[in-house]
Amino acid sequence: MILSIDTSADDTSVAVTQGRRVISHVEFSQISLHQKWGGIFPTVAKRAHKERIDGVVEIALKKAKTYAGSYNDIIKHIDAIAVTQGPGLAPALEVGIRKAVSLAKHFHKPLIAVNHMEGHIYSCFAQNRAGNPERVIRFPYLALLVSGGHTELVILRDHLSYEVIGATKDDAVGEALDKAARMLGFGYPGGPIFERLAAEVGNVDVFNFPRPMMYTKDLDFSYSGLKTSFLYFLRKLPEEEHIANLQKLASSFQEAAFAPLVKKTEDAMKQYNITSILVGGGVAVNKRLRNLMRAMVRKHKGAVYFPPARYLNNDNAAMIGIVADYKCEKKLVIDPTAIDRRPRWSLRDL
Repeated sequence: MILSIDTSADDTSVAVTQGRRVISHVEFSQISLHQKWGGIFPTVAKRAHKERIDGVVEIALKKAKTYAGSYNDIIKHIDAIAVTQGPGLAPALEVGIRKAVSLAKHFHKPLIAVNHMEGHIYSCFAQNRAGNPERVIRFPYLALLVSGGHTELVILRDHLSYEVIGATKDDAVGEALDKAARMLGFGYPGGPIFERLAAEVGNVDVFNFPRPMMYTKDLDFSYSGLKTSFLYFLRKLPEEEHIANLQKLASSFQEAAFAPLVKKTEDAMKQYNITSILVGGGVAVNKRLRNLMRAMVRKHKGAVYFPPARYLNNDNAAMIGIVADYKCEKKLVIDPTAIDRRPRWSLRDL
């Protein structure tokens, strides 16, 4: 039984997991607090995390309902404490780490540090409390990680073994969607807004924005060029046409953003002869991206797995707990007095 904490960005999240099973999961979203800034404001995020973390931990333990009794009675049956050490916003990470260290010291529990991106990989293996879906893990896997801060292709040949074979050279796909949405006058986060608008016109590609690095021989990505192209296009477009073409603009941008993800994943599948695909991260919730990935993988008689939409598409502690279980088996624990936040911690450093 692992109590896990994630405060890497704008969600205060705590979960109790057992193996791949999510026993309880509690999350407090801060989206409404950051919308007026058009993105996450670090000091606001830190303050909100500090205000909520104690209550979220208590609710997660009570919702686990594995043992009756007081807070102290329940936490005594937890075997380890896990926490996101990075990457993420430094002020936000600090809150979760301090709480995890406090719990580990007070209750004499092992402390496990987890990289947020390996959490997104393992989110695809999550099960509910009853142990469903009953998916057997068969390596190797090719993971596409798509979020506000990361766009990466990673090979997973065994548990906790990561080989990064491609990454963005500049903006991440989620960041590009957020910025493009702001250009059209929408708030944060932009991805869900674009998905909704695009669906209204049937995911059309009217304006044919560029697909940077889509046909390069490497497996890297780039989104700064697409973002710049979108900005210049809007500047030339009469203002009254912005409103008339909102759905088509959003849809065309989304199609341009997703095309390299699908193409590079397909290139990697061929290059490394891997047909089992994992897609994790906040952008993985997008139905259009899911359908595009399913269609591509189907051509190669492969299989693609996404996190359960119920609770594992966004940043969350449940996926951190799943990773921590495998680290616990290998006794990969950390000294509570030595842990520090790692805002730019890469999978390459594991």
